[in-house]
Amino acid sequence: MRQSWHGIWMGLTLAMMCSASTTANTGSGPDSWIGSGVPITKPEWSYDRAGHLLERLGFGGTPGEIEQLAAMTPRDAVDWLVDYGQVSNRGVPEFDESGIFDSGMEPFPRSRAEAVQRARDMGHSMGITVKPGGDRRYQHVVNKYFYYLRSNRLENHRLGQYWAQRILLTERPFEEKIALFWHGHFATSDDKVRDYRKMARQIDLFRKQGVGNFRNLVLAVAQDPAMLVFLDAGENVKGRPNENFSREILELFTMGIGNYTESDIREAARAFTGWTNDSLAFVVKTELHDEEDKTFLGQTGNFDGAGIIDVIMAHESTARFITKKLYRYFVAIDAPPKRIEQLANLLRQNNYELKPLLKAMFTARDFYAPHAYSSQIKSPVQLVLSTYRKLGVTALPGVPDFHTATESLGQKLLYPPNVAGWEGGRSWITPATLVERGNFAKQVLFPDIGEYLSPDRVLTQIYRDVGTKLNVGLDITSATVVGAASGNSMNMMSSSDMMVAISDEEYNTRYGAYHGTIMAMRRVKPVLRVPATIDLVAMVQRQGLATTSDVVDHFQTRLLRLPLSSEHRDVLIGFLTRELGTKEIGAAISYLEEPLRMLVHLIMSTPEYQLS
Repeated sequence: MRQSWHGIWMGLTLAMMCSASTTANTGSGPDSWIGSGVPITKPEWSYDRAGHLLERLGFGGTPGEIEQLAAMTPRDAVDWLVDYGQVSNRGVPEFDESGIFDSGMEPFPRSRAEAVQRARDMGHSMGITVKPGGDRRYQHVVNKYFYYLRSNRLENHRLGQYWAQRILLTERPFEEKIALFWHGHFATSDDKVRDYRKMARQIDLFRKQGVGNFRNLVLAVAQDPAMLVFLDAGENVKGRPNENFSREILELFTMGIGNYTESDIREAARAFTGWTNDSLAFVVKTELHDEEDKTFLGQTGNFDGAGIIDVIMAHESTARFITKKLYRYFVAIDAPPKRIEQLANLLRQNNYELKPLLKAMFTARDFYAPHAYSSQIKSPVQLVLSTYRKLGVTALPGVPDFHTATESLGQKLLYPPNVAGWEGGRSWITPATLVERGNFAKQVLFPDIGEYLSPDRVLTQIYRDVGTKLNVGLDITSATVVGAASGNSMNMMSSSDMMVAISDEEYNTRYGAYHGTIMAMRRVKPVLRVPATIDLVAMVQRQGLATTSDVVDHFQTRLLRLPLSSEHRDVLIGFLTRELGTKEIGAAISYLEEPLRMLVHLIMSTPEYQLS
């Protein structure tokens, strides 16, 4: 019985619930390579291993990009990726800001209530002067508060889109991959920072120092305005230390649980007192810094934050902790203890310079061993962007929306779920995300433009109602009362609503939120909403593919690091042959594009495609 495209897709999607294909992995080395620090040699180098390297140190690539790496020696390929500062990246543009920020907004209030209270106390707030008389004296203040909340959210959305576009255009894939790693490690969310400028600078910090000295990177993060805001540095003052940053630097950033005490946390917090930011600049408020001696990890001295970091780096657990985390992210979840100790010793010997560690990690046979090769589940960001790179897409599609796609799969750039970052690994695959992964591929290949609504330009129902009522002439209070209609609204209100409507208001929160949202949409530059430019027929013609089996083999090689099982391969060949009515590609050129897209969608729905 003939299987439909949808039926085959569902079958392959359900297969994700089981283990990945047990087909022989032609790119991996023998079991004896597991844990081996011996560098891989040129005779051992291959197209498959170059593809594995590019997948892990970047976001995948086209066959041409993999062939360029394969033509190098393994050492040269690793050097080219890791020493990315030497590679020109002139094709990557700067972020095109919308210009939503003005200096009067700093320091931005933590709440609408705080914004109004400032206005009451000082006569102004966020650059807005309070009305000297009349109704709703604080309305403009409330409007601006909500404007910035909404506009910053939209601009941060654009910043994430920009980062994704950088990944597609970059000649330095490891620069972006290591930035993504540190973004998850030093997890900072704009949900709390609420300043796209600080988030942009933090990600750029990860690019610039991501393969430099780990001690210097930790210090830079401790002085980074986004991190200072995120972990409440402004509340960490002499006499009332806030332990948020000191706890996380020990538990999550450098040492790990079990290597310090609660006393160490408190003493470290004292050392970081007075460290804060003035807008985008790091400052130390000396009057708020504790100058007394602190006892930390068995050492006593008048430590400041830099001194605490130096003591941390001297502790034997630190090199082991960060080495293991890097290894689990780039090599394999199952980290051989002896290998971790070898690499940690190398990091210590090089005074925490990261490049020697990374190069030793990526050139070793261990990196190409069975436990590492195609063993990791792609993160949502990796899944989405490797899809585009492998298909040769060079402009980030606006349809589907990048953030909507990745968030539905469990990851949204610039918004880690908590200070520990994303869990990763098997957590990426859940019953809720299984079908969504296949749906994403379908949205790329068969975008539904007619039904698409741009998520950054959609008003919620309550705001649409407010706008409708204002447009037909209702006053602000009446338009924002729940239940008020566009007709004789006063007759439809409850007595309590009527009392609100006829009374003077200092401000109207719902109107402020509506007005701020509309103003944000006007000022923030829109995301271009066009689908991906993909020409699969041209790919087939460039490769000179003659039969349906040639086509299936090409696309599985192009898209997968693990080959399909012979059973799945036969299913796909049979499907394409039936769709074309022939095995001969030349006879079907005029109608080939859509069946090819169906085929690619099916390949992207396999368990093998979920693995990096």
